[in-house]
Amino acid sequence: MDEFAQGAAPAPPTPHRPLLGLTVLVVEDSRFACEALRLLCLRSGARIRRADCLASARRHLQTYRPSVVIVDMGLPDGNGAELIEELAAAAPRLAVILAMSGDTFAEDLAIAAGADGFLAKPVLNLADFQQAILSRLPPERRPRGLWALSEDMVEPDPHAYRDDLSHAAETLSGGRPEEVIDYVAQFLGGIARSARDMPLARAAEAVTRGRESGRLPRADIVALKQLVQSRLAEEQTI
Repeated sequence: MDEFAQGAAPAPPTPHRPLLGLTVLVVEDSRFACEALRLLCLRSGARIRRADCLASARRHLQTYRPSVVIVDMGLPDGNGAELIEELAAAAPRLAVILAMSGDTFAEDLAIAAGADGFLAKPVLNLADFQQAILSRLPPERRPRGLWALSEDMVEPDPHAYRDDLSHAAETLSGGRPEEVIDYVAQFLGGIARSARDMPLARAAEAVTRGRESGRLPRADIVALKQLVQSRLAEEQTI
């Protein structure tokens, strides 16, 4: 059913809360990235729902119809382009479908799959977030007149970053490196850039480059594991 099929009609958007009345489904496995989007939605007036994988998103979409879907391109059970293709082909089509990734090369793949736009991680700027959605909404769903674009930046809870690091460490320890390293390197690269943790981002990129050359870069994997463990051992994450 539509998110607002039952109950009172949603309040109309206002210049200072231009996404009021919208529900955003975020398909993202990173708690840190989701926390940033939660804060952006809160400041904008939108409601947020979260799915952490493709399977979870599909279960959600069988029951509810959000106004906007934001899909991370790298998910634990597949590429976000798969879900974008399904959403773009569905009738009636959702109002806005956006892709999101820390890898800019993913933008072409996302647009080819049918996404209306692309958000480059880190997604922290309120004006950029609102404009990405508002510029693609039908005119009747936008606030009347001009809306106030704020250049404010959100600051996600650092505990969410630590949770992501714990997830990566558990994934690396729970399977053979060749089976999980592509996902973990992509995951860590994205959250590290979002958290401005450039040493970790560079370590993840080194693993990704090695994998792209067709090998298993064991020394780089060991270095990445050690860096994750050192972050977890710190009293405060970056």
